[in-house]
Amino acid sequence: MSRLIAVSNRVADPSTGKTAGGLAIGLLAALRKQGGVWFGWGGKTCRGEPTDPTVTRRGKVSYATVDIDETEFEDYYNGYSNGCLWPLCHYMLNFFHYERRFGQAYQRVNALFARKLRPMLQADDVIWAHDYHLIPLAGELRKAGVENPIGFFLHVPFPNIDVLRTLPGHRRILEMLTRYDVIGFQTSSDVRSFIEGLARVGFLEARLGYDRFRACGREFTAAAFPIGIDVPGVMQMADRSVTSATVKRVEDGLVGRELVIGVDRLDYSKGLPERFRAFGELLTSYPDTRGRLVFMQIAPPTRSGVRAYQDIREELEQLAGNINGRFAEPDWAPIRYLNRGFSRSMLMGMFRVARIGLVTPLRDGMNLVAKEFIAAQDPDDPGALILSSLAGAAEELDAAVIVNPYDTEGVAEAIQRAANMPLGERQERYRTMMAQLQINDIGAWTDRFLGALEAVRAQSSSGTPTITA
Repeated sequence: MSRLIAVSNRVADPSTGKTAGGLAIGLLAALRKQGGVWFGWGGKTCRGEPTDPTVTRRGKVSYATVDIDETEFEDYYNGYSNGCLWPLCHYMLNFFHYERRFGQAYQRVNALFARKLRPMLQADDVIWAHDYHLIPLAGELRKAGVENPIGFFLHVPFPNIDVLRTLPGHRRILEMLTRYDVIGFQTSSDVRSFIEGLARVGFLEARLGYDRFRACGREFTAAAFPIGIDVPGVMQMADRSVTSATVKRVEDGLVGRELVIGVDRLDYSKGLPERFRAFGELLTSYPDTRGRLVFMQIAPPTRSGVRAYQDIREELEQLAGNINGRFAEPDWAPIRYLNRGFSRSMLMGMFRVARIGLVTPLRDGMNLVAKEFIAAQDPDDPGALILSSLAGAAEELDAAVIVNPYDTEGVAEAIQRAANMPLGERQERYRTMMAQLQINDIGAWTDRFLGALEAVRAQSSSGTPTITA
């Protein structure tokens, strides 16, 4: 079996092998099964050229981490990755800010990754790069003479070409993606946006099969590989933590009221101000929900050095204060806004006791919170999921109550509907969504993608075309 080389902007903590998020869970499972290296930034900056990677081995997995020059990191990460690509991918141009030096640093850091990774590679390795931080990596590795199969998975949405071309040098972004052998996206809509982009700029040369294409002189697979979750793991975690003292205190604190829960990073793409306004609209338009529902929003801070994230934090604090000031009673506050993180175990327990999961991003590649909320439910008395139509998860979880997050009155109506949904309907929706989660879990995601990447090796060995369905 080939050794897997996983590359991401940030690597799991080598001392524990643990980090939050579906990416880490999926990669660690694949690496522990197949053996290999997880390569990326270790969380430290330096001045000047970094030293060789620090390698820590845990079982069959080696964690190889590099430092990045502090000035380069600021322009590569906060400047280009999160100031240019992130808002473009989420169709939020009001947060887009470009400077030429950002793009130059982005290219140099990818060249650094390729330079430090190249000596560690073996002839039979397969390489799997992750997310928008590393789009140029394959091109840099190819320039260094690497012929191994290289795959790329984009965890965020891929923008339509009319949005992407806002970015100076957008043609290079498209061209660099064609240097990969397998390009994976969350949804079929993302695949269409990518292929249309190639066609619109004149790069697309031929369609060779269902998901095989030729562009910029190379053949590659471009397909949807929707990321899943560890369904049994979430179910077991919810079973254990629902009886914990902390979750019991939360449940007791509701005093018989029903919990509406949202869990999101503090990010402008998550639609949190719109969500707060919708809950305020609910209390205005449906007075019977007053005193009956408690909306708990957990939003741990992220990228705290960026002004846009400070602004959204202040806006949410003001909205929560205004709504609580208008509607609260001596024994009831409608909104509990928690601006800090909690353990994943505790969150699964809180999902279990919630009547409604509120997942309403303005744009999201997938959104695993929606999937975890469903997997954490009690099958006999499941809660209802309200899900944004603009999240990738809506393609799979269409049995949720689907909403447009910009429609304040519509989201309020959905919360009222979910709060009054009969048990039989909740059970039917739950069973439909759980079946989908189990078919497309985290193991299926890694197996499908790595299977497509191994097919590239078979194609190269045989010299015959391979078309992946």
